[in-house]
Amino acid sequence: MATGTNIRTYFNGSWHAGDPAVIRAADHGAWLGTTVFDGARYVDGIAPDLARHCARVNASARALMITPTVEAADMVEIVWEGLRAYPKEAAVYIRPMYWALDGGDLGIVPKEGATGFAISLEEIPMPPEGFSTTLCRTRFRRPVLEDAVVNAKAGCLYPNNARMLKEARSRGFGNALVADALGNVAETATANVFAVKDGAVFTPIPNGTFLAGITRARHIENMRRAGIEVHETVMTFDDFHAADEVFLSGNLMKVTPVSAFEDTHYKPGPVTEKVRQLYWDWAYSAN
Repeated sequence: MATGTNIRTYFNGSWHAGDPAVIRAADHGAWLGTTVFDGARYVDGIAPDLARHCARVNASARALMITPTVEAADMVEIVWEGLRAYPKEAAVYIRPMYWALDGGDLGIVPKEGATGFAISLEEIPMPPEGFSTTLCRTRFRRPVLEDAVVNAKAGCLYPNNARMLKEARSRGFGNALVADALGNVAETATANVFAVKDGAVFTPIPNGTFLAGITRARHIENMRRAGIEVHETVMTFDDFHAADEVFLSGNLMKVTPVSAFEDTHYKPGPVTEKVRQLYWDWAYSAN
């Protein structure tokens, strides 16, 4: 079932109204989970970092041994063609995706060049003003490269994220703050995470267990350009209990303030609001 509304789908070289079936039961991606995707946003007539998202879905495909079939620049043009059907004021989630069609060696390894491709556009509103979330710990952890394809935005990784999120929701929290294999903080179940202490910003250093997001990188660039001190470093759960502010970074919502981590509570903070302002100032000026 779709997350949003007013869906349009690009498949087999053309745009289709609605959400047509694009994957078959015997496709490698359907029964062995070889699927990758990426997500970008269209808001008020702009699509920030769309080219980076299109390039990353091709990199994710290669990491999962799927042959990418659409150049990133061509993908950007296809997306813009599909977006012309939406009003400028629409908030649209842009999701290009690949899946393997056939298996080679014993049916397990994706067959080179046998690739399905689609783009899904669906209206999903931006979060309302004042929206925030809460975090708790979870017994589930992020895998390492030796265990899973953590260097791809792959569909097969998300059941683990879903376990984290379900556990958090069962305890009355909005999201989970997740550890890596060593017990240090990696990210949340759905987004990258930042903590603010005495005006400086700290975020877990990419260590191969989670995707350091495109929006995360954009926030770091914007903050450093504005003179905000940013540290990518090893972080513990105690660092988050000691923080003055905590916020999440992801493409879907851009900046999400955190109001509590377990029994530690945070007030809406000036740095979090500044990061939001810097992002949209950049987005409208650059796009």
